[in-house]
Amino acid sequence: MALYSVPVLILKEGTQRTAGRDALRANIMAARALAEVLKTSLGPRGLDKMLVDSFGDITVTNDGATIVKEMEVQHPAAKLLVEVAKAQDAEVGDGTTSAVVFAGALLEKAEELLEQNIHPTTIIEGYTKAMKEAIRILEEIAIKVDPMDRGMMRKIVDTAIASKYIGKGAIGEKLANMAIDAALTVAEKRPDGTYNFKIDDVKIEKKKGGSTADTQLVYGIVLDKEVVHPGMPKRVENAKIALIDAPLEVEKPEITAKININSPDLIKSFLDEESKLLKEMVDKIAGTGANVVICQKGIDEVAQHFLAKKGILAVRRVKRSDMEKLEKATGGKIVSSIRDLKPEDLGYAELVEERRVGNDKMVFIEGCKNPKAVTILVRGANDMVLDEVERSLKDALNVLRNIMRVPKILPGGGAPEVELALRLREFAAKIGGKEQLAIEAFATALEEIPMILAETAGQDPLEVLMKLRQLHSEGKISAGIDVINGKVVEDMTKINVVEPLIVKTNIIKSATEAATTILKIDDIISATPLKKEEKEKGRGAGVGPGGKFGGF
Repeated sequence: MALYSVPVLILKEGTQRTAGRDALRANIMAARALAEVLKTSLGPRGLDKMLVDSFGDITVTNDGATIVKEMEVQHPAAKLLVEVAKAQDAEVGDGTTSAVVFAGALLEKAEELLEQNIHPTTIIEGYTKAMKEAIRILEEIAIKVDPMDRGMMRKIVDTAIASKYIGKGAIGEKLANMAIDAALTVAEKRPDGTYNFKIDDVKIEKKKGGSTADTQLVYGIVLDKEVVHPGMPKRVENAKIALIDAPLEVEKPEITAKININSPDLIKSFLDEESKLLKEMVDKIAGTGANVVICQKGIDEVAQHFLAKKGILAVRRVKRSDMEKLEKATGGKIVSSIRDLKPEDLGYAELVEERRVGNDKMVFIEGCKNPKAVTILVRGANDMVLDEVERSLKDALNVLRNIMRVPKILPGGGAPEVELALRLREFAAKIGGKEQLAIEAFATALEEIPMILAETAGQDPLEVLMKLRQLHSEGKISAGIDVINGKVVEDMTKINVVEPLIVKTNIIKSATEAATTILKIDDIISATPLKKEEKEKGRGAGVGPGGKFGGF
């Protein structure tokens, strides 16, 4: 008997373990806490969060993805919701707050079912069936639109940026039109009739100073660079642009070499040879008819001098991403060897000019014939404003891309959620059994979105929900909340509140997957955090953060 009284230790000392329902409740509580933080940021009347990082830098935003990224969440279950927001942002670029809030609502309703002794597997199966049915219903009620209809684009962008700092008034209108102009310029028609719009083709360049009203759309590229030599022209009209991915410098030998010089003439001939090589490079460029050189690598001082003598404007050390955008905007071709440069490789722009923007100089390459890459130069009083304008523009561009990918829209203002809840309750009655309770819980969780919208608009959430349920049961699919005016509207499309179908389906998919992932966990085994001395010892030994065998 004495043998069995010895405790068996299978985990390292200090390891914490939470099992069964306790683990599930702890995870649900952490995920719900994160959803509670984001709740008040939902919708056009949503409030902002001020986030201060460890360096004291301040971010003020109501963008869900930015909030969860900046919060530095520690709890592993809450981190899963952070991943949901990041995935939603990467996939469709909008609806991040809704995804986290809906996942939190699903877990809250699941907790109530767990207290009724319903097994997590049953809840997961019910949620999965409800998700599939919800997506089918959304496809059914979605309205097909022309993705290149400017009026429709405007409605979608206005809905997307309504909750943003710059979403209202003349500035919001100006930025919305800029985003639409940029998208229409760079979008390319596919053979199947759909449009391909890459957000990367719209460069957002921020420069502190001026006001947000000074933001401008440039049909070309703006480089945050200066002309390399004071003797070069600062303005070139009818520019023929050479895009070079090679250094305009004398190459160093690959092997270590020594040169023994025993007379001053040898030094002179050595330097003359170097100058001759650089002059040949410049002559080759000038021979193609180029009068602007954009170089990804360095330009030697001697080469700068020769370029200036030829009246060629040159910019050096331009980022690869900017080079690729220049290729699309000017119609030129990036050349990786000067020897291969031909006249047909040159890009064209009506004007290349160095201008002072704020305290800095920037090079504007504009007036391209058919630019497939453009720049929005954002101005603002401080970094916070610039960042928020950039986030708003990215949201606007993302919804435009979404509508080009899937040209279907849904009414906004909580209308799809109430309609889904109504139909899912009917669907649950057909399924029966314990899964019916899970599907009904899914429907109730969906109604959390319109209730929060009503709350942020200063309305009584229950009263609004009852009114919406009544309108939807009468067949008014588009009935929702006009958050700006604080009232229930029978048709949200009439007040131009619409959103892309792809955003809504993605919210439901990602939130359900996150909730079911958390519900599957019944054991949390967490290793002890390493002490400072152990970390330093591990680094000194040249191993990972967990010592010899790594760690959690």
